[in-house]
Amino acid sequence: MTRDAVLAAFRETFGRPPEFLIRAPGRANLIGEHTDYNDGFVMPLAIDRALWLAVARREDDRLAVRSLDFGGPVAVASLAALHDDSLPHWSGHVRGAWWLLGRKGYTLPGADVVIGSDIPLGAGVSSSAAIGVAVIEAALALAGDSTHTQADKALLAVELEHEFLRMPCGVMDQMASAAAIDGAAMLLDCRTLAIMPVALPDDVRVVVLNTMKSRELADSGYAERRQQCEEAAARLGVATLRDATLEMVEAQRDALGDVLYRRARHVVTENARTLAMPYALLKRDLSLAGALINESHASLRDDYEVSIPEMDLMTELARSHPACYGARIMGGGFGGSAVALVQAAGMEAFIADTASAYRAQTGIDPEVYICRAAAGSSVERLQQA
Repeated sequence: MTRDAVLAAFRETFGRPPEFLIRAPGRANLIGEHTDYNDGFVMPLAIDRALWLAVARREDDRLAVRSLDFGGPVAVASLAALHDDSLPHWSGHVRGAWWLLGRKGYTLPGADVVIGSDIPLGAGVSSSAAIGVAVIEAALALAGDSTHTQADKALLAVELEHEFLRMPCGVMDQMASAAAIDGAAMLLDCRTLAIMPVALPDDVRVVVLNTMKSRELADSGYAERRQQCEEAAARLGVATLRDATLEMVEAQRDALGDVLYRRARHVVTENARTLAMPYALLKRDLSLAGALINESHASLRDDYEVSIPEMDLMTELARSHPACYGARIMGGGFGGSAVALVQAAGMEAFIADTASAYRAQTGIDPEVYICRAAAGSSVERLQQA
C-alpha cells in the first residue's frame, strides 16, 4: 500500500515518474540494548514494515522533498545551503545524505523526493534509521555507485546521524535496516560487523507492543548514557565496555561510583545475555530465551534506568500471559515499545488480553505489531535517467 502511495504521490507532485524506488525496513530488537555503541553484541531483525522513497534527478541544484507522513508543502533546499535550519526537520536526513556524500567527493544532482512509511513513528522500531539508510541508498543510486556493501551503507547512515544531525547513535539500527536477512534474526558483532543468522522457531512470534508513550532520543538521556559508558570504560582502562568483564566491573565498583558501576554492569551482562540467545533458540529452549529477555528488561530498568512506568506495566502484563516467554523494553528507552517472544498458537489471545489489560490500567489504547523477519534495504530502478 505504501509503495503504491509513494509512487502515486511522486507523479502527482512532480508530474513525472521516479527513477528509483528505495525500500528500507524498520527493526525489532530481540535482545542486546545499549550495547551497540559500546562495540558489543545485538540481535535485531528487520520487520515487515518499511519506509519507501521515490527519487528522480533534477536539472538544477535543488532538493525538493515531500513527506507523506508529516504532510505540508514540499520542502526545497539548495545544494549550496543544505544546513538551512529554516527547512522542516523531516527533510534533514535527505539534506544530510547529499551533504555527507558531497563531502566524500561525490557530485550529486538535485533531486525530487517523496517519502512514505508504515513504520510507526516514535515507537522504538527505528523509523529514523530506515530513512537514513533509504536516503544513502537514493544518493548512491543517483550517483551510479554500486560499489558499497550493505554494511558500508549502514555505516554511511550512521555517519549522517553523527555528523549532520548530531545524534550519537550506535550502528545496530542501520545495520538491521540495510543488511538484515529475510526470515531470520541476526547476531551482530557491532565491532567487526560480522553477522550470524539466527532462525526463529516456527512456533514463536516476535510481537512489538507500543505503549503509545513516544520518546525522542535527542531529548532523552540517550546521549548521557553513552557518555557515562565512555567514562566507565576509561576508568576501567578498556577501549569500550565490550572489553570489560563482570569481574573487572565488580572489582572497580568503588572507583566507578554507583551510577557508572550500574551502567557498566548492564552493558557487560547484556552482552552475555545476547551471546547466549542464539543457542537458546537453536536448542529450542524457549524458557531460557524468555528468561534472558526478562533479565534484559530488569537490567535496563534498574541498572540503565531507561524505562518508564507504562513500559514496566506493559512488560509485566505481557509476561503474565501464559503464551508469553518473555518481554522487555526495546530501543533507546524513555517510552516507545516493548518486544515479546510469544507462542504462535496463543498469539491472538496474548494480543487481545495484554492490550485490554494495558488499556484498563492506563486509559491508553496500545498498538500491537506482529513482526515477520524481513530482508534489508533494496533499490529498484524504474527508468533510465
